[in-house]
Amino acid sequence: MKSTTLLLLMLTFTLLVGCKTNEVKRDPAYAAVRPMPIETPENQDGAIFNVRNNIALFEDYRARRVGDILTVKLEEQTDAEKETETKISKSNSNGIDNPTLFGTTPQFNLPKQLPLANTTDNNLAFGLRSNSDFSGQGDSDQNNKLSGNISVSVVEVLANGNMVVRGERVITINQGNEYIRLSGMVSPRDIEADNTISSVRIADAQISYVGDGPTNDANVMGWLSRFFISALMPF
Repeated sequence: MKSTTLLLLMLTFTLLVGCKTNEVKRDPAYAAVRPMPIETPENQDGAIFNVRNNIALFEDYRARRVGDILTVKLEEQTDAEKETETKISKSNSNGIDNPTLFGTTPQFNLPKQLPLANTTDNNLAFGLRSNSDFSGQGDSDQNNKLSGNISVSVVEVLANGNMVVRGERVITINQGNEYIRLSGMVSPRDIEADNTISSVRIADAQISYVGDGPTNDANVMGWLSRFFISALMPF
């Protein structure tokens, strides 16, 4: 009975996993903000210039208002290297001679010295010596590179003119989703004429590139393997 119940549970779990769809999981923290509607000025009768048909020939189209779009050029590249080396050596030596009784006491006419043991195989003298050596060396080298483009929207304009931007890009390939998320603060002076900005000029930048699906699941270490390399493993 127990075996049948266990088999049914395993079959149900397998069916649930197999029916799992690659649903896009958007993060609300990176959602775009819609701009505030701009009221159209009323037309003044009798004037030659009509404000409703205004054409901005010399307007700067770089992002500057809430809801404007800004293209970020991802140019992230970091290199880190660390090397450590430690050597410790310690040596200790102690010795105790064979103990004796009495001593040199002429006034009492006693024997000079009487060893407690004085045979080849029976000697209470002993020595203690210890040596300890430790040598440790560690190397660490890490390289990261991320390139590409992502368009974000302005969600807030600060009092000094700087803008808070954020955005998310989702790419679905085969059976997996790729998520590129970015948030940070930009200065209008760093925006190029084509309404682009380098990611290295974004303050308080938070850039993430993650994925899901079978390909990502196959690249994740199992919980038992993580246990054997965690701090909980005493050996």
